[in-house]
Amino acid sequence: MTVIAERERPDQVTSEDLDGVARSVLADAVHCAVAARTVAAYDWWKVLFALYPNSKPTHAGRPRDKALLREAMEPMFAPDDDTQAPRPCTFCGTPASVLWAKSMLPLFDTNKALNSLPPGMRGWPVCRGCRVAMWALPYGAWVTAGSATVLSCESPAAEYEFAARNVERARRIAHIGFSGLGAGARPELVALRALRAVDGGLSATTLWSFKNDNQEPWLRVTRTRRAVPRFLAIVDGNKVLRRGWRLMELALTQRDREGLVSADGAGEAARLVFEAEDGRSRSLLSQAHRLLWDTDRWTGGDRTALTRLAFRYEKEVHGMEPDLKGVATLIADWIEHGSGSPRGRLAEYRNAGLNGYQLGQLLYQAGYRLKLDGRKVEVDPAAWQPLIGKRPRAWEHRMLLGAEVLRVLGERGIEVAEPPEDPQERKRVEALLEQPVLAADDEYYFGGA
Repeated sequence: MTVIAERERPDQVTSEDLDGVARSVLADAVHCAVAARTVAAYDWWKVLFALYPNSKPTHAGRPRDKALLREAMEPMFAPDDDTQAPRPCTFCGTPASVLWAKSMLPLFDTNKALNSLPPGMRGWPVCRGCRVAMWALPYGAWVTAGSATVLSCESPAAEYEFAARNVERARRIAHIGFSGLGAGARPELVALRALRAVDGGLSATTLWSFKNDNQEPWLRVTRTRRAVPRFLAIVDGNKVLRRGWRLMELALTQRDREGLVSADGAGEAARLVFEAEDGRSRSLLSQAHRLLWDTDRWTGGDRTALTRLAFRYEKEVHGMEPDLKGVATLIADWIEHGSGSPRGRLAEYRNAGLNGYQLGQLLYQAGYRLKLDGRKVEVDPAAWQPLIGKRPRAWEHRMLLGAEVLRVLGERGIEVAEPPEDPQERKRVEALLEQPVLAADDEYYFGGA
């Protein structure tokens, strides 16, 4: 509501601003509610239906005449009646005379839920400011045809940036529909770009994605750690880390059979720093581990960039800075000098690397194999403990160890497979890697490159 009113803070919004926001929201709702299904504006009606399924502009029995529908909706945002006995607003405590039921409020009980109102109450008291804000919500949210994602953050500046970006996008949807937008963009990317307003400080961020329809409502919550803005600022200012992030973006980009982007790598990379409330989310560390192992296309510099990105993430975001050099050197020595081929030993390590017991066995065998061959073995037994013990986040240490082993092998020039390389393709990728991270690509974001 603040963004639509062109103010900087909510407390700057005046009664006149409230009138203007209400008129704008009302005009869009009426316009899309009477639009034919084949018209682009109908896409905005889908957004409203997902959030307010039984309201006046989304009800199946709504009038299809603009004048009649506007007349029916205008009382929704009318000023409170001072002559009636006021009740405190459910959301802000301001005296309110209007009662709203669940059909008018996003993320409230659906028809499948029992009425949770207090006995004798016909609805929740909602003041005019909160009524307008409730219907301004989809403008400041990242919306699809069936859901909305809103952001809460310790930094009001980041919240404002997130809302401002989405207000511009919402206005385009209301005029040209979803088909005029880029495919595959994600709310996590918008949130990370908004976190630049934190300027490298500490700030926790939460994304709330929900659908409030009649039958199957749902809510998904994902969060970032407070140090994520600082981590992003460090990545943006370091060439090697920036390259690692761009490598991840390029690797996560998916295209359809026609070569068009179906999953934007920038958005997919942004998702990696958000942790789902139910634990069902990929982490940046696990993705870096997968990329390092599941492709032979990386150069030594690429592996170093991805490895340093993973280590820096653990240091800044989780406060972990494990010393894995000794154990990684032991494994690299064994891969280089042990019996059999380096490729076979690397595969053996890969199969055991994420299992604490199997990794312990491999370290035991590698150490004695090298010692029996007359080679120098120097490793602190205490360095084994975070890797083979059953302790919280031990899997992260094992993944970081894998990245460090690959880095050491790269430094030594030990290649187990060197695929042929297309110079033109490498030149193209190099140009992409030089681009800044989290760049605001308006053409893709709004127009679809």
